[in-house]
Amino acid sequence: MNAGFPISGLLPDIRATLAAHPRLVLEAPPGAGKTTQVPLALLDAEWLGDRKIVMLEPRRMAARAAAGFMAKQLGEAVGDTVGYRIRFENRIGAKTRIEVVTEGILTRMLQDDPMLDGVGALLFDEFHERHLAGDLGLALALDVQASVRPDLRIVVMSATLDGERLAQFLDAPRLSSAGRSFPVEIAHFPARKDEALEHQARRAIEHALAAHPGDALVFLPGQREIAKVDAVLASANIDAEVLALHGELPIEQQSRVLQPASDGRRRVVLATNVAESSVTLPGVRVVIDSGLAREPRFDPNSGFSRLDVVAISQASADQRAGRAGRVAEGFAYRLWPQSQRLEPQRRPEIAQVELAPLALELAAWGSDALRFVDPPPTGALAAGRDLLRRLDALDADGTITARGRRMLALGTHPRLAAMLLATDDLERIALSCDLAALVEARDPLRSRSDAIAERWNALAAFRAGRVPNDANRSTLAAIDAAAKQWRRRLRCDALPPANAAAHELGDLLAHAFPDRIAKQHPRDPKRYQLANGRMLRLFDDSALHGEPWIVASELRFEAKDALLLRGAPVDEAMLRVEFAAHFREDDEARWDAEKRALASERIERFDGIVLSSRPAGRIDPAFAAQALVDAVRELGLSTLPRSQALSQWRVRVQCLRAWMPELGLPDLSDEALLASLDGWLKPAFAGKTRIDALSSDELSEALKSGIDWNLRQRIDAFAPTRIDVPSGMQRGIEYALDDRGEPVSPVLAVKLQELFGLAETPRIADGRIPLTIHLLSPAGRPLQVTQDLRGFWERTYPEVKKEMKGRYPKHPWPDDPWNAVATHRAKPRGM
Repeated sequence: MNAGFPISGLLPDIRATLAAHPRLVLEAPPGAGKTTQVPLALLDAEWLGDRKIVMLEPRRMAARAAAGFMAKQLGEAVGDTVGYRIRFENRIGAKTRIEVVTEGILTRMLQDDPMLDGVGALLFDEFHERHLAGDLGLALALDVQASVRPDLRIVVMSATLDGERLAQFLDAPRLSSAGRSFPVEIAHFPARKDEALEHQARRAIEHALAAHPGDALVFLPGQREIAKVDAVLASANIDAEVLALHGELPIEQQSRVLQPASDGRRRVVLATNVAESSVTLPGVRVVIDSGLAREPRFDPNSGFSRLDVVAISQASADQRAGRAGRVAEGFAYRLWPQSQRLEPQRRPEIAQVELAPLALELAAWGSDALRFVDPPPTGALAAGRDLLRRLDALDADGTITARGRRMLALGTHPRLAAMLLATDDLERIALSCDLAALVEARDPLRSRSDAIAERWNALAAFRAGRVPNDANRSTLAAIDAAAKQWRRRLRCDALPPANAAAHELGDLLAHAFPDRIAKQHPRDPKRYQLANGRMLRLFDDSALHGEPWIVASELRFEAKDALLLRGAPVDEAMLRVEFAAHFREDDEARWDAEKRALASERIERFDGIVLSSRPAGRIDPAFAAQALVDAVRELGLSTLPRSQALSQWRVRVQCLRAWMPELGLPDLSDEALLASLDGWLKPAFAGKTRIDALSSDELSEALKSGIDWNLRQRIDAFAPTRIDVPSGMQRGIEYALDDRGEPVSPVLAVKLQELFGLAETPRIADGRIPLTIHLLSPAGRPLQVTQDLRGFWERTYPEVKKEMKGRYPKHPWPDDPWNAVATHRAKPRGM
């Protein structure tokens, strides 16, 4: 091991901590050496024995670089003591004891062997990047450690993260290492008015090369921006070697960037955020930061998580700037205004990507009870499971199917996995590999065409040595390479056909997008009904005009109809064979608004698409009850025959929910009742074919059916409809709710003379709620409103008596209301 790394002095503490505790949080800034020195330091730990260390490295380039550096330190080749595994590439040998793996590889290891036989430690490097696969890997590892492998060591390492929060979550010690850095001067280099990023970057690069020594590292969002900046630098003829650095580069070009320049010439490295951590670039004294990165976001248009250009976090900005201070004092230029505020930390992917892949992993694991640093959003997880059921990856109970396990083994999005497994025909498999590569890649065409077939035809032309004028050669080359990798993965020896009809492509895509199979509207040829129940429309110049069935691989969701961006025609005969279970014919009852009664129809559907309908015979009672409930859901509760007594009962229950929550009364608001119609109203419609066949008594019993007899008695006791007054009569109490559904004070309206002798205001709800008393004149007109009866007798009654005595001489107006006899009558004659 190299003692020159800043982390070297901390390595004994790391070893000692892991000897005593199975988990550790390690904070170490870029350049400290954690990625390469910690695994080597643990190799001869007593608790490890002869078992392996597996280190998760989020990026392929960093995985290769880390394995190569460690192997070089040991004087060995990669694949001896230290090796790596990434997608489509394996450099592991029989003697390998440190495996550097990327995120998908670790998940597969855990799923295939939850015991992790032969593995003694899992290291999660650069955990601050918060990729979904990293969060899942940690959750699975914690489950393994808690259930079957208490001896497994788990180390979470990061340059910038909330170490205290993570240590509390893991119940783990926390160690921090110093870094290797020199002061970095930061300045903002904002754009000129309407200036494109590539021109702003060129100005910043020219300024930096003129003003500062050393190489320049330029952070850009992605390959597209790197290519644009490279082009403007070529025309500017700067005195430096310009190199690109991103994860898709061949290994040889990556290695060249990571090594010092052999001729001493200055370099400008145009990099994505792969250069933010884990890889070290020698000679860099200047960083130019666009403040942008491409990160996964769920794209409802495609149904996948796609890379969007977003502003980086403040933690990432600090880490990028630190790259300028590795070898000497440095400078960092930020290409955004100083007034712009960044989010403190990067948001975890789990909170903002599509979760069907996670849902499939959890189903394969057999448990949802995993501990995530940030739990997956329940709505997104439920949507993911719905999609998996459509893809036949989960059964109705949410259990993974045999097909689902085969899909999972492919290590790609479940949509694409379903398509890749849709056929046994080798030529169709090769064609599905092309489609998977096309769907995952950037658009190879510059035109706006919505036809997938045009993109596949461009790929076929590229293979034949021709590139269409509106196609991008490098993108087609990348798609062709990805398709070859898929054929190798599926052990498909066949080559894709030289020609393919558009519907052949659509017939395969339908297996990836069963929810987006669509049929042309019978009266509007530009509109299509989707299997998920929504509608889509075509561009005016769509290449798919006139197709009776299509499948949409990409949509733009709008307020009314979605707009088709990419799609292909589908053969209905194929659908009836390969999607036979999605076709069904049912007798259905529907609400006829004009007749205010049910009508019975026999309807043929493909999922949510109505293919045909015709009148049916007698309405099935089970269908009738459901149809009436659906009608009430659409029309509202006002269509039901409610009585005043029932309305007051509902209000009384809502009031008691607020006044006495310990009773546990159900929510009877309109919103809650509409949401639960199937539970309380459907049984009441049994045997009925009209809404008005339901009587108010039946509706009352249906509403009360969820409350047992004892609780009903308590409602009547705590929120009575009537109350005894001193006159010997019973008077009604009126309950009400405000516009927000909150209870207002209940009202007792009573003639003043009926309350003589009553000093205290009556109360309900176990004495918690005073009544608001509306004191009435003998003619029933309001005299006074009060919740303080005693105060009324003492202060207000004398004035009321003086005014009312002349107006109503036949009624008693005693000087002493405290001791007068209450009455609801006038004074007897002669008195």
